[in-house]
Amino acid sequence: MKKSLIPILTVVAALVVIWYGAAVALNMPWAKDQAKRAGTEPGFSELVADTWSQDKPKLPAPHQVVVEIWNTTVVMVAKGRGLSKRSLIYHSWVTLSATGLGFLMGTVLGILLAVGIVYNRVMDMSVMPWVIASQTIPILAIAPMIIVVLNAVGISGLLPKAMISMYLSFFPVVVGMVKGLRSPGVMQLDQMKTWSATRGQQFWRLRLPSSMPYLFASLKVAMAASLVGAIVGELPTGAIAGLGARLLAGSYYGQTIQIWSALIMAAALAAVLVALIGVIQRVVLKRMGMA
Repeated sequence: MKKSLIPILTVVAALVVIWYGAAVALNMPWAKDQAKRAGTEPGFSELVADTWSQDKPKLPAPHQVVVEIWNTTVVMVAKGRGLSKRSLIYHSWVTLSATGLGFLMGTVLGILLAVGIVYNRVMDMSVMPWVIASQTIPILAIAPMIIVVLNAVGISGLLPKAMISMYLSFFPVVVGMVKGLRSPGVMQLDQMKTWSATRGQQFWRLRLPSSMPYLFASLKVAMAASLVGAIVGELPTGAIAGLGARLLAGSYYGQTIQIWSALIMAAALAAVLVALIGVIQRVVLKRMGMA
């Protein structure tokens, strides 16, 4: 366990060092300009310290982002304001709700399409190309259209964002499940036929179990895509809640620390959700004797 953590911690440490260096490079012109306007000549160490403590830096230092996350999560909870609109926990929950619903819808749709593609040649020849073509449309272009159309029929709130999440998440599930359902070899299928197994029995006892590793790998990608879809869905709506809304508000007012804290929170949320799928994967595959 300790040996496996060493490479991870090494990469994290390297990224933090690079981040601090980039903050110095990007924020240094402002620090020098302010010193020149004040008529002072600070040393290099003082300039570096200033680049790491600016209120609206071009690139905030890592510790500034950590402090912002701490103040908008732990401190808010300690004050009993964990669900206030200034709390990242509240905004994360709003985004998580759309992510979860979109992921569920995308998973169900993806599995149903995959079963149809595998068992129906017409669907294989007609639906699969459209499934692939659907992913060539930029999500930033289609998201406003989805929201406008749904709003026109009186549907707003959580569902439009979930639809955008579903749009991004169903594709990896379709591709993974099609591959998984077709993974059994010819000899395995022939053996099922010699046992007079019906197509339903072949599906439940051979194809579906064989597809589980492919399904869980696809679900991890779909979960991350679903989170991206939920955040993107919050951008064109002028939403006041959610990590996307937090990013948008930060960009309006030049609050780069707020933007980066929301980005890091989104990344952490995605990591937790993907790790949760990994835990479920290990449990399910172990019970099936595949791990």
